[in-house]
Amino acid sequence: MADTVWILGITMTKFGKHPDADTVDLAAEAALGALADGGVTIEDVDVLAAGNLLGAGAGIGQQLQKQIGQTGIPVYNVANACATGATALRTAVMAIKAGEADVGLAVGVEKLAGAGLLAGGTRAGDSDTWQPRGRYGAVAALDGRVGTETMPGVFAQVGMQYLHEHRYGGTPLELFARISEKNHAHSTLNPLAAYTKAMSLEQIMGDLMIAYPNTRPMCSANCDGAAAAVVVSDATLKTLSREQQRRAVKISASVLTSDPWQEGCQVLPDVNTLTRSAARQAYEQAGVGPDDLDLVELHDCFATAELVHYDNLGLCEEGGAVDFLESGAPYRDGRMPVNVSGGLQSKGHPIAATGIANIWEVCHHLRGEAGPRQIEGARVGLAHVIGLGSACGVHILERSAA
Repeated sequence: MADTVWILGITMTKFGKHPDADTVDLAAEAALGALADGGVTIEDVDVLAAGNLLGAGAGIGQQLQKQIGQTGIPVYNVANACATGATALRTAVMAIKAGEADVGLAVGVEKLAGAGLLAGGTRAGDSDTWQPRGRYGAVAALDGRVGTETMPGVFAQVGMQYLHEHRYGGTPLELFARISEKNHAHSTLNPLAAYTKAMSLEQIMGDLMIAYPNTRPMCSANCDGAAAAVVVSDATLKTLSREQQRRAVKISASVLTSDPWQEGCQVLPDVNTLTRSAARQAYEQAGVGPDDLDLVELHDCFATAELVHYDNLGLCEEGGAVDFLESGAPYRDGRMPVNVSGGLQSKGHPIAATGIANIWEVCHHLRGEAGPRQIEGARVGLAHVIGLGSACGVHILERSAA
């Protein structure tokens, strides 16, 4: 059985609109990119885990094989809300740890451009009214009528509840807009982000209100995109070139959790408990603590979500998320940079790709390959993703000592 698993190759496509590429095309671009980045081919892969939620139909993994190579290996098709990509990676990691594979490929892909503000929504003509369709559709004008099963409503309440419990005396709209301002500023250095434009605090606060206190720029951006990772056992890595070993990134912790039963979360989804549990397990697995992290990519599906996850991931003392933000810690030049990629609000959120894309960002800093947004000297990073339903994935990654 393998004790240590390494990310050998990883890639993400440009997030945004890809009108000339279908879901399988995007998945193939990411998969082939990850294989090339790792210096291997599909013939070296022992297991494939592929994630997609909307649009590809059944068997995205088998459809992908028809484009990149059918070698008879086992394929796992994964769907786990916004944690789909992280779950695909976890599936490949478990296969290696079980000794059933030496090399695994994990892929997440989604086509969401034009789907509305959130997955499943459609826009009505040229107006600012968003029409809900199923669980994920939602918007400002209708949010009060359809209740808190809509994503903007759920996460607005999560953020406001946190401020209420910790007796915040300021203006919630401005507080959360500062998080969005930070992430949009970070995105200007990320050429693969869907949006790379800085936004002022006034622009963010004055935009269309989706569900108070989240305005439109404070919400994750629907788009097309894919990400993929090649993972290998420690024994396999040792047979590869010095350069492959140098660029490999150690997966020190790979954790997936769901909600424990609680009376309260039968009404309003609880995004906190399963994240706290995943973080606690991940730190224990990796043998590190929050103070050892050099950067964090967390699931900022809304600005309100980012604030509460500072606390849930232990980046600050309990109840100290507002102080953590106001100290400047989560900015790119702060002591604990958060969402240097621009986060979901700018980088975009092609649902099934997000979990691997967050890991891609951390890997590039640990490799020293993040370009102008590089966090110098980064050695340890954390990637977090959460899907209401519920699922939370946390991965802790470390730079190779080779």
